[in-house]
Amino acid sequence: MFPEAIFGFVHLYGLMIGLGLIVAFFVLYFYAKKQNVEQQFLDFLFNNGIFSILIGFLTAMLFQATYNFIQDPQAGFHFGSGMTFIGGLIGGVCCFMIVYAIFLKKYNTKLLDVISIFPCCITIAHAFGRIGCFFAGCCYGKETNSFWGVKFPNLPNPVYPTQLFEAAFLFFLFALFSYLLLRKHFRYNMSLYLIFYGVFRFFIEFLRGDDRGQFIIGISPSQFWSIIMVIVGIGSYFILRNLYERKNKKTT
Repeated sequence: MFPEAIFGFVHLYGLMIGLGLIVAFFVLYFYAKKQNVEQQFLDFLFNNGIFSILIGFLTAMLFQATYNFIQDPQAGFHFGSGMTFIGGLIGGVCCFMIVYAIFLKKYNTKLLDVISIFPCCITIAHAFGRIGCFFAGCCYGKETNSFWGVKFPNLPNPVYPTQLFEAAFLFFLFALFSYLLLRKHFRYNMSLYLIFYGVFRFFIEFLRGDDRGQFIIGISPSQFWSIIMVIVGIGSYFILRNLYERKNKKTT
């Protein structure tokens, strides 16, 4: 089992999250330059992204605290008792879109021109974050006696390393979306991300062994939001296609 910290004070969970965010912003800068995004709009994306990530961390904690309260109201509402990625994603995206709407008319470049870059940034940051979860021993899977099993110090028996399964899938999505964007100029990465990750997250939940409560009877909170992600992903494809068609008509 890997240590939770190096040099006695550098916690690998925080290190991986920080590294993931740094790489994500590098990807945003590099890919935006490849797409000839104007510098002023790129600066706005950076600033808005940083602010939205901070809000995302808050909503990630808020969502988990709400799930915990729903499961055990008598224990009270404890903000900061954990985080959930999908809660952070929802809060971060909503914050980003609100700020973008406020400054919409200030820039020549529009969100429609760069939206396929965002899934590349999200997946690479999330992948490093899941490796951090592995080091921290959270977000683990069910007990197993198979060769996949990993023994965490805080658990009595080996479990599936669902953190690494998810990290591998996210690295794959990052490579796929990068190829589609840079080589094929594909414009629907966001739709694919919502569908692919939603489906994967729904099924990986069956291997998860950490109790995070129930939002709807029979499915975990993440499974509920995974279904929503898939529905939104399918709908976003048709919305984006319509927007691109209208944009092409205006330029011809």
